[in-house]
Amino acid sequence: MNFPESMQRFDPWRETPRKSIVIVLVSVFLFFTTIGFANDIMSLGHQPLVRFVSGTVLSGAFSVLYAISGIALRRNWWKGALLIFAVQFLTMALLGHSFPDSPQMPAMNAAELTRMRARLTFDSIATMTVVSLGYTGFFYVSVYEARRYVKTRTEKALLESEMAAARQVQQVILPAAQQSFPGFAIESVYKPARELGGDFFQILPVRDGLLFAIGDVAGKGLPAAMLVSLLIGSIRTTAEDTHDPTALLRKLHNGIAGRAPDGFATALVALITNDGLVTLANAGHLSPYLDGQEIELPPALPLGIGASGHFEAITLELRPGNRLTFLSDGVIEAQNAQHELLGFDRAKAMSRESASKIAEAAVQFGQADDITVVTIERRANS
Repeated sequence: MNFPESMQRFDPWRETPRKSIVIVLVSVFLFFTTIGFANDIMSLGHQPLVRFVSGTVLSGAFSVLYAISGIALRRNWWKGALLIFAVQFLTMALLGHSFPDSPQMPAMNAAELTRMRARLTFDSIATMTVVSLGYTGFFYVSVYEARRYVKTRTEKALLESEMAAARQVQQVILPAAQQSFPGFAIESVYKPARELGGDFFQILPVRDGLLFAIGDVAGKGLPAAMLVSLLIGSIRTTAEDTHDPTALLRKLHNGIAGRAPDGFATALVALITNDGLVTLANAGHLSPYLDGQEIELPPALPLGIGASGHFEAITLELRPGNRLTFLSDGVIEAQNAQHELLGFDRAKAMSRESASKIAEAAVQFGQADDITVVTIERRANS
């Protein structure tokens, strides 16, 4: 059951811890305040104090703006850089014009030399200090993020291992693609959109025919796969006691109702006897096709929704040579590059085809959800 998900690109502001972002920006600020100290050294400490302090702080502040715009704009970083550079150039020019350097005397007395030596010593010590602090900040973030990366990769590898194991279990509990039942030709195709699928189906031999169930669980991933396993287990267990499609749906409904806030699934159950009598009961699933014609089914809510779990059944005849085609909504919701859905009309038109051709057509059109196609044809000699 497909729920559109927004495809979001990696966002460093969201993915990176706030603490690391703050430390990096502070380190950038400290590193580039050295420009202010270097300018003061080149002017031999003759900058007015206001200009010296303002220039040093602005050098660091503008460097932070460069960093932020580069991360935010990515490939268009140069647009932000040009704008910030223009503002920085004008600001620094205005600051230099408003607070020009103090005039330098041809010869400096002892007091002036002492003042210049103290100013340059301060600049040197400040430069070493901010560089050391900035380097410490970058080193801390590098180590912290490296550990976080290793932890994330380890957790991801563990999750992938668990998902692969769950995929194997899901493949085991689903029927084989080609199954042999006396009197019937059955073909099934199951193509999950992700590692784990939310579709399910079962084909069980019964005393006088076969019992078929197909459905689609809400959601994706491991939670959906767990619900699929629960439903398949319930189908197999209930089929040992009753073959009545409505009774089976009620059992499934009661089994998942209230288990999870969003836990629900569509399902359709069909009992097909050897003499061609078909009993169908539906719980919000797509109607099947009989030789290319859609079968009208009584409306019903999906499993797990509502308290009553009331389901109705209809009967029809499957004559020799007739074919039933069952689909999941992954076929209907296949979407091409122009965001056009495959839709019901196309699905109906190709419902006479084999299961493999229908599934392949949906995949080629543009698979967006799990795709399940099952065809059951009554043999002429049955």
